[in-house]
Amino acid sequence: MKNSPIGIFDSGIGGLTVAHALKEQMPNESIIYFGDTKHLPYGEKSEKSIINFSGEIALFLLQKKCKAIIIACNSSSSVAYNSIRRIAQINPRKISPTQSFNATVFNVIDPVVQYINNNCKDSIIGVIGTKATIKSNIYSKKIKKGNNNQEIRSLATPLLAPMIEEGFINGEISKTIISNYIRNPILKDIENLILACTHYPLIQKEIHQLYRNKVNVIDSVNIVAESISTSLQALNLLTDTKQSEYHFYVSNYTKSFEKSARFFFQEEIQLKEINPH
Repeated sequence: MKNSPIGIFDSGIGGLTVAHALKEQMPNESIIYFGDTKHLPYGEKSEKSIINFSGEIALFLLQKKCKAIIIACNSSSSVAYNSIRRIAQINPRKISPTQSFNATVFNVIDPVVQYINNNCKDSIIGVIGTKATIKSNIYSKKIKKGNNNQEIRSLATPLLAPMIEEGFINGEISKTIISNYIRNPILKDIENLILACTHYPLIQKEIHQLYRNKVNVIDSVNIVAESISTSLQALNLLTDTKQSEYHFYVSNYTKSFEKSARFFFQEEIQLKEINPH
């Protein structure tokens, strides 16, 4: 059980930011990554569709005997987390004829909320993310539950994830699009900014530059990785081997996705196309 892989999924390459941070945090852990490229971006889909897509991927990861499932997508984390937890509970892994084990499910929202409430009290907080994440209002609800003095200003930024998927980063196109969003009056005078999409760390440097380092851009990916590492250690689920393996799956194979994944994950990877839906 301890030496089973960690399952991670997202609609595209965004979740690779989480996978890479986990690799750095826990280099001995094996990872199975699934990118639902056939249905990206999740942020434009209905709540029902996101729950259905996420549930089928969770079942696939459970079939791969993952000890943990990480929803490396804010859109899915915001609407499908409880559903995936139920799926994990009713589909336990068989450890032996007499023993079974429920995979632990993590989302990418709760660790960031905890960080905000511990470190950014009584401040003006901006949140940018997909339409689905912002519509759910989940960051505002969770943050205010822990600290009613926070002021939350949320803005949907739907062009950013597709832009990143197509490789338009660190250029004039990305600079123009990002600038138009962060200059929106909704985000005026914010002190902290939550990148509520796992794609957005890929443009974090550009956001820092546009803000001229006057706004604290939350390093959400590393916060999530550290939180998951701590939780797995507390659950006695960290591997005791040093033979890590990485497997990557997509629902729709493209050479551009494989190229982007290799570039970001910083090692040779092979994508396999399967369709769990």
